[in-house]
Amino acid sequence: MTATIERGAATAPVTARKNPPTSRRPGGFLRSSNGKKAVMAVTGAVMVIFLVLHMLGNLKIFLGKDSFNEYAHALRTLLEPIAPYRTVLTLLEVVLVASVVLHMWAAISLARRAHQARPVKYVAKKSQANGYATHIMRFGGLTILLFLVWHLLDLTFGVVNPKGFDSAPADRMIAGFDASRWWVTLIYVVAVVMVGLHLRHGIWSAFQTLGWANRTRNKALRPIAGLVSAVLVIGFLAPPLAITFGVVK
Repeated sequence: MTATIERGAATAPVTARKNPPTSRRPGGFLRSSNGKKAVMAVTGAVMVIFLVLHMLGNLKIFLGKDSFNEYAHALRTLLEPIAPYRTVLTLLEVVLVASVVLHMWAAISLARRAHQARPVKYVAKKSQANGYATHIMRFGGLTILLFLVWHLLDLTFGVVNPKGFDSAPADRMIAGFDASRWWVTLIYVVAVVMVGLHLRHGIWSAFQTLGWANRTRNKALRPIAGLVSAVLVIGFLAPPLAITFGVVK
């Protein structure tokens, strides 16, 4: 389409400009920073729910071996006979593993994007609080992942447990944290504390991602994040410490 401009006898064709095509990056919302933060918040919530239920199950060891073994058996026979043995538990484990993988993917993607956006470090040093949070989330996540592998090999599959796979769940747990294996308890304590620090910062970040945090709510939300983390740390540490010090035998 052309337009003609008259200037006396002269005419000049002018070509109308077309808007350049807009390029859209594939992946949509999930490729954006907000999308990755949402993935971290949702998968983090899944893992927190799992931790709460897992903690409550572990505390059954204080009610005796039979109570703990019944709890472990109930997990494996959920919805029987409608669903085969261990089907529901396996599905829950798949969801948990998928949540962990997606959570790590989102965290690594966000870290790379932040580094690419600011390749040159600021001259001014970061605050101690920001540095603390960064190290906890980065190295804490790796520590938790390595511990999770050991934890599964020890108490779930019995590969590194003195009682082996064929023993009762309560016997594996008590043998795993026996006083003679104090170093296992120490590793467990360090890992659980790292989980608590990771959770404290993660829950607070989730509040911000979901838009719940503001100047008015901060006074309530920060203590909630700290309280949830503290309860989980104490709940997870109570059984192994009680076994190591002979309270539970």
